Amino acid sequence: MNQALLTRLFKSIQGEENSPLMKVAYSIIEDEKRKGHSKLASKLSLILSENVSQREESPSPLKIAKEYRVPVDRRYKLPLASHIEHEHLRHEMVLSPDVESKILRIEKEYLARERLAHHGLKPRKKILFYGSSGCGKSMGAERIAWDLGLPFYKVRFDSIISSYLGESASNLQNLFDSIENYPCVLLLDEFDIIGKQRDVSSNDVGEIHRIVNILLGLLEEYDGEGILIATTNLEGSLDKALFRRFDDFIELPKPSEKEIVQLLKTCFSALKLSSKVNLKSFSKKMIGMSYAIIVKIANDAAKKAIINSNQEISPEDLNNALEENQAINR
Repeated sequence: MNQALLTRLFKSIQGEENSPLMKVAYSIIEDEKRKGHSKLASKLSLILSENVSQREESPSPLKIAKEYRVPVDRRYKLPLASHIEHEHLRHEMVLSPDVESKILRIEKEYLARERLAHHGLKPRKKILFYGSSGCGKSMGAERIAWDLGLPFYKVRFDSIISSYLGESASNLQNLFDSIENYPCVLLLDEFDIIGKQRDVSSNDVGEIHRIVNILLGLLEEYDGEGILIATTNLEGSLDKALFRRFDDFIELPKPSEKEIVQLLKTCFSALKLSSKVNLKSFSKKMIGMSYAIIVKIANDAAKKAIINSNQEISPEDLNNALEENQAINR
């Protein structure tokens, strides 16, 4: 198992230090030491020790989820957010070192929030992810919830936004109030839906003003137990005043050639590749594509090989999948 997968696995392990699962984890660490992987062994050991120490501080996500009720809009009783079960969260990601370090910083600060508080400091709790579509913004939010063991909720803007005067603002207020003392990750996906610039000329500009104004106040005042993550493909359309309300802004760019190779290796890890397949050569053809499209190309090639009962994925399988998706995205 490679280093990235081991690290992800160890971050998900929690329990008593003498539990069977922990004993297995410690045996893996000893095995890595014997292989001479001392840095990896130290990193895995640190992750386990933090998980054990944080177990009492962080309530079980399943227990929290049962205690929390998602607020509903008053008119149609529709939930204002959707809950995604912990086991369904996407968390395996290939990121640039810069983005990876910034996300790890958010996670480490949250785990150390009590120590930071002793020094009058606060962790980053309000994050804005921006970048092209398909580059992992929503997935990044899910990964943070997975790594921290927090319940994950996604705002339902179809329930939040109402045609009735004042109800949209009321719905936003109710949702923020409900999570003030509730540790979770709340995703405001496609944030530009309600965060539009107030100087945009439009027939509904009055309602946009009201929604953005209440959102400015809610973001300014939020100091809850969880993490708010907003995403947008159109950062230029956001009201500039909103940017000042976030603790961190992280751009998720399209993958580099090196990251494309790593992503393809991850996608094909459970399958056999033909010796004729040169992933570096294929990655050069995929530069400029999003993570989502590259994963789709890999999955299309794998499905074709499996359906044709081939024992391995051939260069033809990859070339065909690449050409089909290039045609679609022209």
